[in-house]
Amino acid sequence: MFDASKKRHRLRIIDPAYPAFNIYSYSARRTTPLGPVCVATAVNEMVGWDVEVIDENNLRRYGPQANTGADHEFLQRLRPADVVGLYGGLTSTIPRLYQIARFYKEAGILTIAGGQHFIEENIEEALSSGIDYVVIGEGEETIQELLQALMGKQDIGTVKGVAYKRDGKIAYTAARDPITDFDKLPLPDFSLVRYANIQVYPVERIRGCGMDCEFCTVKGKPRPASSERLLERISFLLETKDARKFFVVDDLFGQQRDETIRFCRMLKDYQKDTGRRLDLGVQIRLDKAKDPELLTAMRQAGINFVAIGFESPIGEELKAMNKRLRPEDMLAFTKIFRRFGFLAHGMFIFGYPVKTGVNFRMSASERIKYFKSFIRKSKLDTIQVLLPVPLPGTELRQRLKQQNRIYPFQDLGWEYYDGNFLLFQPDQPMSAEEMQASPMKIMGKVYQFKYMFMVSLNVFAFPYLVFFLHNIKSGWKKWYRPWRMYLIRFVGWITMKKWLSAFKKNDFLKKLQQAKKNLGNSRESGNS
Repeated sequence: MFDASKKRHRLRIIDPAYPAFNIYSYSARRTTPLGPVCVATAVNEMVGWDVEVIDENNLRRYGPQANTGADHEFLQRLRPADVVGLYGGLTSTIPRLYQIARFYKEAGILTIAGGQHFIEENIEEALSSGIDYVVIGEGEETIQELLQALMGKQDIGTVKGVAYKRDGKIAYTAARDPITDFDKLPLPDFSLVRYANIQVYPVERIRGCGMDCEFCTVKGKPRPASSERLLERISFLLETKDARKFFVVDDLFGQQRDETIRFCRMLKDYQKDTGRRLDLGVQIRLDKAKDPELLTAMRQAGINFVAIGFESPIGEELKAMNKRLRPEDMLAFTKIFRRFGFLAHGMFIFGYPVKTGVNFRMSASERIKYFKSFIRKSKLDTIQVLLPVPLPGTELRQRLKQQNRIYPFQDLGWEYYDGNFLLFQPDQPMSAEEMQASPMKIMGKVYQFKYMFMVSLNVFAFPYLVFFLHNIKSGWKKWYRPWRMYLIRFVGWITMKKWLSAFKKNDFLKKLQQAKKNLGNSRESGNS
């Protein structure tokens, strides 16, 4: 039980491990989620509290590793936690989150959970799975108030944005308004992340997204911090961690066009003044290709990598997603990004379910041809093809539930909600097995073993390229982009092989067959 009389307490925040190896595993071992670090930093400013973050997907420095994630028995012996926070930002990690919660709950430790998964329809599930308190919404301010309440310095009813059980029933405190003044928050302290080897540091300026995509949980009017604050985050990490690689986790970079350009120019000047070159990646809309001033400012600021949500080259699917793009414009926009020198990563969703009343039928093989043709013509450096995920809190999940198309939860639980597995009955004439296999068929044309040899050839070609151009700087620019692309594509091939091995061990196709059967039985019983 929580002992409020202690002079110092410890909060341990845990980012749960993925349920199995997947396409995100390589990136996860090089970075860490920003949310847990922000919440931990807020608590670290409180008197009498020590804080640490354990990222189970990045335990690379002498970490207390177990078969899955961290060895929490070891952590409790080494540094006992009084309160444990659990990050529920990814739905597929929720079973592991509950497993960790039960371990600490049985040890008498108070447990708190928060993240995108915990919308109202999942609160009962959480509070019955080892969680004492659920934080609803952003956590930096709520966690401070909640810990004050646990110490008897504040009434629990006055803590905004919390759900908990009282007398066997769920009690909700008043909702907390979204944070708008980000400059008052402390700079995220990545030194609180234990055992991790962070190579790419996440930073942000804007929370929220106004694009209202049907499959996405991020909604609401964008709320920005100042450009000075973002530059301060980057400079702080450069000075304290010698960080050179960053990823701006804003859902859409450039939502405030003029302010974004101002930030890019500030970052350019900062690198000139310090003599340090930085490497940044961002997520951006494809139609920003129409803004050459923005793209120029981005390149001059050291933004080299852009992740773009193409979603689909099929118009009917784009309409179903509420995406405001036309397939005929997508190739032209992509060429502009490449002409500016960006490494372009295309993110796609295969087999998106069209809405009721739309007369559209296409086989899996025809869809694959569309995707392969578009990817070949666009000359994207890297791609990611996932299946649609009916995440909690999305309009897509609501629509598919109303149509009784989501496979039963007892067959395919939260651990499959990561985009690598089919979770609902697909549109005709596609079969479930065809749709499940299609993303790997598409990505297999991009990620191939041959790129190992091309990486080697590129290494040997560098001196000759420099000699031919008579300039080391020009030779580097000509050499680096294909070398980096070949390397990523070879790593992508390794990732695919590992995922396919894990897929076979999981025996997912048998589970899919059972899920199809049970869905069919429930439909029949519902119609009778």
